Amino acid sequence: MSLSELTASQLLQQLREGRIKAVEVVAHSLRQIDQYDPTVGAFLRVNRDHAFAQAEEIDRRRSRGEKLGKLAGLPVAVKDNICTQGEPTTCASRMLKRFVPPYDATVIARLKAADAIIVGKTNLDEFAMGGSTETSALGRTCNPWDVTRIPGGSSGGAAACVAARMVPLSVGSDTGGSIRQPAALCGVTGLKPTYGRVSRFGLVAFASSLDQIGPLAQTAEDCALLLEVLAGHDPKDATSIPQPVPPFSETVRQPLEGLRVGWVREHLGEGVSPSVLAAIQEAIKVFQSLGAKVEEVELPHARYAVATYYIIACSEASSNLARYDGVHYGYRTDEKAMLAELAEERRVLQQQGKSEALEDLDTALVRMYRKTRAEGFGAEVKRRIMLGTYALSAGYYDAYYLKALKVRRLIRQDYDKAFQKVHVIVGPVTPTPAFALGEKINDPLAMYLFDLFTVGTNLAGLPAISIPCGFSEDGMPIGLHLQAPPLEEETLLRAAHMFQQVTDWHRRRPPLLDRQAVAT
Repeated sequence: MSLSELTASQLLQQLREGRIKAVEVVAHSLRQIDQYDPTVGAFLRVNRDHAFAQAEEIDRRRSRGEKLGKLAGLPVAVKDNICTQGEPTTCASRMLKRFVPPYDATVIARLKAADAIIVGKTNLDEFAMGGSTETSALGRTCNPWDVTRIPGGSSGGAAACVAARMVPLSVGSDTGGSIRQPAALCGVTGLKPTYGRVSRFGLVAFASSLDQIGPLAQTAEDCALLLEVLAGHDPKDATSIPQPVPPFSETVRQPLEGLRVGWVREHLGEGVSPSVLAAIQEAIKVFQSLGAKVEEVELPHARYAVATYYIIACSEASSNLARYDGVHYGYRTDEKAMLAELAEERRVLQQQGKSEALEDLDTALVRMYRKTRAEGFGAEVKRRIMLGTYALSAGYYDAYYLKALKVRRLIRQDYDKAFQKVHVIVGPVTPTPAFALGEKINDPLAMYLFDLFTVGTNLAGLPAISIPCGFSEDGMPIGLHLQAPPLEEETLLRAAHMFQQVTDWHRRRPPLLDRQAVAT
């Protein structure tokens, strides 16, 4: 069996048994990247030499019988909004194109302590603001199942590299569905943990009350393995939950007795494509065949989730991104050209005798701020900053931001009430399968509505997972969304694993892999 066909858990077992070496696994991963990434565009950077050096060191330590970490020898990709010491962390933005963090994010430190081999950083929507990975300033990522379509976002690169079997594991971030949505569209498994379960220290902030780091992999079992390493209390993160980390990789295989599954009528109605609807209904039948009791639940305020999310997320983005001013770090406009431009404007106004206009001219500092931010940020980031600034401004704060916070509480209360009846809530991740590249990039409202089924989870701070559950008529993956109460990742993973034990959607490979394998 090819190494591409092995899951992370299977690779780890073979590494521990000495049947393969870490250098073989890394070499295979890098060959996959060389073969498929020129087409897919999942990676922004690949750490080839460092990855080989790590693999060789792990093999030496293993041969000496030394104790190794939980992920020893496994290649892992990391979304490029997570700080890695000594190498660029760009957030796929011109603003941070040359930024090199002086420290590791907590999750990076934990990956290193587990002897994972970080092979590279993956592409994303700029500052994680988008749902298609088309807003990246550093290149576009394609869906491995059809390279004319989006991979989802914002963790599009993190999902695409797993789908194309370049790496067995990747790490993404999820603010409104940014792990689960690309996982669904690329046919892989992606988990958004409970808010506070995984440290955000070193994650470049988009919306601080919504952001959460999580795993992507082929299977729920592999996500459990990676989450066990990523999770845990961190005193560097004030929102980190001081709770012990369950042995996810062990409990994931335990069947769930008496599982109660809920579904929401509105999530299986208008706006959901027939192929997605059929796949979700069939998935519910699979749970019933496994002995689960299925019943309808209500989330009456879910209809307000998208509006609530975009007010809160944009408001927090407006505040968080104020730090990019061209002074402390990151991109700065060409000051010589800017000063020359300002001097020319002064000269023209003086010649015209417009003293009032002269007084209104920017100072050099203000002009530098404005040009830096205008040139450094892309259109979508600017749009969200402006929306957030407006919502927080005097006279509008109560009408928008404060009201959104009140609705957020109602959304959480709806979930709390629903989870008194069921263990998990199932439904679609997205209304349709992946759409064509460029199809919605100039229609922000259509893009925002694509997040309809995922943003409520972030507003409520809940854990949720996307698992493959079918394909559309034209062969595009469809994801099943499972949501659970806070800190119930074990329940999610066990339910997802049960589903994957009796289905094979997660084992299917993008046609791209077979076509290029034949060609070479």
